[in-house]
Amino acid sequence: MNDYLVKALAYDGNIRAYAVRTTETVSEAQRRHQTWRTASAALGRAMTAGVMMGAMLKGEDKLTVKIDGGGPIGVILVDSNAKGEVRGYVTNPQIDFESNEHGKLDVRRAVGTSGTMSVVKDVGLRDFFSGQVPIVSGELGEDFTYYFATSEQLPSSVGVGVLVNPDDSILAAGGFIFQLMPGTKEETISKLEERLKTIPPISKLVEKGLTPEEILEELFGKDHVKILETMPVRFECNCSKERFSDAIVSLGVTEIDDMIKEDGQAEAHCHFCNEKYHFSKEELEQLKVEAR
Repeated sequence: MNDYLVKALAYDGNIRAYAVRTTETVSEAQRRHQTWRTASAALGRAMTAGVMMGAMLKGEDKLTVKIDGGGPIGVILVDSNAKGEVRGYVTNPQIDFESNEHGKLDVRRAVGTSGTMSVVKDVGLRDFFSGQVPIVSGELGEDFTYYFATSEQLPSSVGVGVLVNPDDSILAAGGFIFQLMPGTKEETISKLEERLKTIPPISKLVEKGLTPEEILEELFGKDHVKILETMPVRFECNCSKERFSDAIVSLGVTEIDDMIKEDGQAEAHCHFCNEKYHFSKEELEQLKVEAR
């Protein structure tokens, strides 16, 4: 099954909801960065939340999520857009710990709880929206929930789960976000609170192989969900040799000349997708001409 996301309304339009399957997307990130189990869970949770947040945007809008909780994993950086494309990396991908007291991967220990989460939205025309909140949990689902409530004034609930095999490959990944619309009745909120007390955690729903539609039906009840749209989701990086060529040209003639004299070549590395681009001496000479 390919990864995809659904947008929906619940309880007669009082709740806006998103659910997503990200198993292949997180698998691609794990393969590219060779993340170990706990790092995979942290990066996968952040990418899962990030791709749902991207789906809330329109057109060519995009956003960047930066999580720096002060833990050994370092910074988690995720880019996403309104087309279901997402990419991400962690500073220290080879991080793993023993399971926590609940028998789960210890994401909190990896991420840390003494830093911040920031979200920057690029909505075109040089217009940026930026919000920053302290890390309150380190488990990330709660941290995204806190971000929406504090920075965007949207009462929300975020559930993200990643299951990792003993060989570090990804077994399953997915999540949901739902948000209460202004004017939601107390009766609806009470119903939802009771429902949330009885359903399994998101990791269990993911493990059972529920589709995004079925996750929302589990959350709200089949009769209360109206699916609006589905969209494919994938790991996608917009780096290219051409982009790095432009970056080298922008360094100027002197800097390029130093590269040629010292190494006779250059290699550019994209942090997001781990691709490497090699530039021969001849290519650098050509870029030097362009820089003039």
